[in-house]
Amino acid sequence: MTTSRKSALLIAAVVAVVFGALTIFSGGRALFGGTAARAAVGDAVPFVLWFNFLAGFAYVAAGIGLILRHHWAVWLSIAILAGTVLVLLAFGVHVMQGGVYEMRTVGAMILRTVVWAAIAVVALRNIGRAAAV
Repeated sequence: MTTSRKSALLIAAVVAVVFGALTIFSGGRALFGGTAARAAVGDAVPFVLWFNFLAGFAYVAAGIGLILRHHWAVWLSIAILAGTVLVLLAFGVHVMQGGVYEMRTVGAMILRTVVWAAIAVVALRNIGRAAAV
């Protein structure tokens, strides 16, 4: 593996761990924080909030797995991406049915989808290919 490939994998792994830690922190505050923390969330969609909070733990696990170059981390990254896309679609249905939501949720879910698409691609190119050889 070339140095640039190792760097890309390390960057993806660190992004996954940091993104996961931030997701756990912010989701935990929103779900379990005091009245002020819950009020700051506004019209958050509960299933999106719970998915993102729980997915944060998977983000950290995937990032650690990628750092250690474990093949399962590739599949976990793909599963995170798939789950995120499904929740984004369900969120879209919620919005189309007139459900209340925060506009920042739209941006956050799109960001999560793009980030995990990139991480999954990097993981597949670097670990997935090596495992097939």
